[in-house]
Amino acid sequence: MRDAIIILDYGSQYSQLIARRVREANVYCELFSWSTPADIILAYEPKGFILSGGPNSVYDDGAPTLPGYVLDSGVPVLGICYGMQLLAYHLGGDVATSQKREYGPANLHVDDLANPLFHGWQQEDDDDARQVWMSHGDRVNHLPAGFAPLAHTNNSPFAASADPARGLYAVQFHPEVVHTRQGRRLLSNFVHHICGCGSDWTPANFIDEQVAAIREQVGSGRVVLGLSGGVDSAVAGALIHRAIGDQLICIFVDHGMLRQGEALQVVETFDREMGMRLVAVNAIEEYLDALQGITDPERKRAIIGEKFIRIFEREALKLGRIDFLAQGTIYPDVIESAGKDKKDAHVIKTHHNVGGLPDDMDFQLVEPLRLLFKDEVRRIGTALGLPDEIIWRQPFPGPGLAIRCLGEITWERLQSLRKADAIFVEELRRNDMLRQGTQQSFAVLLPVKSVGVMGDGRTYQEVIALRAVTTEDFMTADWARLPDDLLANVSRRIVNEVPGVNRVVYDITSKPPGTIEWE
Repeated sequence: MRDAIIILDYGSQYSQLIARRVREANVYCELFSWSTPADIILAYEPKGFILSGGPNSVYDDGAPTLPGYVLDSGVPVLGICYGMQLLAYHLGGDVATSQKREYGPANLHVDDLANPLFHGWQQEDDDDARQVWMSHGDRVNHLPAGFAPLAHTNNSPFAASADPARGLYAVQFHPEVVHTRQGRRLLSNFVHHICGCGSDWTPANFIDEQVAAIREQVGSGRVVLGLSGGVDSAVAGALIHRAIGDQLICIFVDHGMLRQGEALQVVETFDREMGMRLVAVNAIEEYLDALQGITDPERKRAIIGEKFIRIFEREALKLGRIDFLAQGTIYPDVIESAGKDKKDAHVIKTHHNVGGLPDDMDFQLVEPLRLLFKDEVRRIGTALGLPDEIIWRQPFPGPGLAIRCLGEITWERLQSLRKADAIFVEELRRNDMLRQGTQQSFAVLLPVKSVGVMGDGRTYQEVIALRAVTTEDFMTADWARLPDDLLANVSRRIVNEVPGVNRVVYDITSKPPGTIEWE
């Protein structure tokens, strides 16, 4: 069994980032609710535990507690924010409301650089290097017996502390966020120097494990994969193909809501270049008929998910016996869809890959990427030999332009959106901002009209919104600060070249509070 770290989730918005940082250190980890039964957690034989932050106070009625197995296991523990307060409270320390709350950046002064948690820490007079990210109202006022202070800020005398004899460590700040400049180093120190984990979570090891797992699950069965042309389904297809070869059949459904030129590109790449068995289905009229008059985004997703499965079932009958449906589901899909694995989570939106599937579907699912973040998927794809133009293709939702065409879906509106989106992408590529400057960029057609003047006449036409974000993990994102000249040129071209559009706006909302997609 490979080395594993277990992260117990206490409700922090950053919990998924902790998992990502640990995996960046080439250590496998899994995230579970703090209330998960002990037998499930201990089956992993964890080398250490990380307790996440959370919105509660340890004194709240019904506040999440520290499971007994955590300390009984005898392995190292790192408490972050609420996790720190929980350790202190459980072990006899004093936690109280801070007279001055800390939300945002703070300068960390490390008092014990010899402690392995701060191995290699840069303690210079550079405020940026010492910056950590705080987000708390309570703080530890008195440490439990056996604990010693490791670091402080102006407002937190015990910003980091430890009881090395018992392997217990705690930090008040969030090392997992990018605003804590040396946070990656701290988490790497914990999993490697304190927990003793090896660096065995690598693309090569993952591929070997998944190939074996797919072969065991599928046996002599036949698998059908919904190929969209995006990186997730492409990597899933390449991985499954490596495991079972021609037992995999890829079905590409052209629902009429793909980006400009994408349908032809999918066929060229996966059939002719990669040699995978591909069935291309033109279902444009079916989808447009089913979506006629539908404006609610969740109904759009449900309809598209339902039709997706029904078309697959129909095509599968033509192919003979099919036992499994493969999907390119990844970790953020599962997290945001909530429902199936996390009973207490709130459904933000239903992902086409997860929540839109009918209950009576006849396939078993094969989802080899469901525990991976997007950056991990790309590393796996590179290791599998996929070309860069597929690996670095910007994310595209399963329902396609249906959820970027707000309001009613018609062929004419889809064509306008497709053209506007192509112009935006073309200008970003021309300015070398499609890969490095943005991680996801697209156009949205709004269900509103505005007055304009073109030539000597009044116009009353639709509005295009441009969306471009920067992100490391797609769990959080910031709007991209695109050059004014680029935006001006995109706006000019869209208004001049796209029929029925006379206004262009730019979305400057981060995630949270917004999501990357509009629907």
